[in-house]
Amino acid sequence: MTALDLNTGATAPVTDEIDLVDLPVAGTIPQELNGVLVRNGPNPLRGHFEGNDVLSWWPEDAMLHAISFQEGRVTSYRNRWARTQRWARVHAPDIARSLLDTNPNVNVLHHAGEILALAEGGAPLAMTAELDFLGATRRHMGLAGGMTAHPKVDPQTGELMAFRAHWERPWLRYGVTDSEGMQRVDIEIDLSSPSMMHDMAITATYSILLDLSVTYDFSMLARGYRMPLRWHDDRKSRLGVIPRHGGEMRWFDVTPCFILHVVNAYDANESTIVLDAVRYPEGFRLARSGAGFEDSPLGFLWRYVIDLDKGTVTEKQLDDAGIELPRINEGRTGRPYRYLYAAEQPTNTEIRGVVRYDLEGGAKQRFRVPEGDQNSEPIFVPQPTASDEDDGWLLVCVYRRATDTSDLVILDGRNIASDPIATVRLPRRIPAGFHGAWLPKIG
Repeated sequence: MTALDLNTGATAPVTDEIDLVDLPVAGTIPQELNGVLVRNGPNPLRGHFEGNDVLSWWPEDAMLHAISFQEGRVTSYRNRWARTQRWARVHAPDIARSLLDTNPNVNVLHHAGEILALAEGGAPLAMTAELDFLGATRRHMGLAGGMTAHPKVDPQTGELMAFRAHWERPWLRYGVTDSEGMQRVDIEIDLSSPSMMHDMAITATYSILLDLSVTYDFSMLARGYRMPLRWHDDRKSRLGVIPRHGGEMRWFDVTPCFILHVVNAYDANESTIVLDAVRYPEGFRLARSGAGFEDSPLGFLWRYVIDLDKGTVTEKQLDDAGIELPRINEGRTGRPYRYLYAAEQPTNTEIRGVVRYDLEGGAKQRFRVPEGDQNSEPIFVPQPTASDEDDGWLLVCVYRRATDTSDLVILDGRNIASDPIATVRLPRRIPAGFHGAWLPKIG
């Protein structure tokens, strides 16, 4: 795998927490854009990444960033390390034992009136949109023991579908939490060995779990790897389909692959499921020299059509652009959808540009980012009164190499190739991270 210098450029950590108000803007902020954009990612407490590959990046300390919008203004920016035991051991040892032992550096979830920072399998951390940290979840007690960082919310029922994949027994649990935060389903899924599962998908009636060819090798820890994950030639890749509220888990073999992030899934009819995802032909293959990994291939947009009656899966590549970090209008989660936004990945060491797919018409649009700059995951925010799926804005953080700062660009969700509607100028960078969420102002 190509070596990364995690301590320079877009991934370089910041070393402090700050508060800024009334940020400068080029263009006009939409009056209806009222809320907070929260981004999450790894940022070592001691200000320096150890190692030079993505598995050295992933496990570092959680830092969240919040940009607040109100009535056509960008009112504030702030960043905070998540207040966990990891943070307290460096900054407040006397209170470390009173805080959660988790590292919620992956995602942000707003559900049942609670905001949670999410870890890779660890306990969620309750927080506010202003980045005040509240400790253990108070409304999702069934998930307090740990959960995926990529649960799915049904926009029509408000139900939250989640799993926990663990390297200790039980290796996999699946659950459903209702719109009020009460867990209604909690079942163990039988696996012969632990599996690295990062994301999942839902339809209106099913949940889909991914048991693929990248999984654990604990002998790697003794050889200096931060995370014991690698490609296994002898492990099958398969998709697991389970009725939402429990029942038989059916496994469908697919061509060996690795999927970090799904796009969406839906029921095409009573016996057919469509799943779209960013698929890698392999990933994290150990180098023959025994040190590090082979160069990672790019991920491409693929479609899996699962025929429940025949027990078969049809696999098809939909595009040849390298992409990652896909997002949709989340009002279409688990339902037929048309538009997809993803960060473009021209090489395996940079994320640069955004692609908009029209999956019905076949057209693509691109928001281009200059060479040397890099961007985050695009987050779609629907117009409050929108009737069309793509009527809204796309929020994208862009790192500017020349100034070592970040801009937040606001794009027209229907035409991302046009000039930004507005650009928020930050006097510092938001380091490249994982995922984020738009938290609309209520009332």
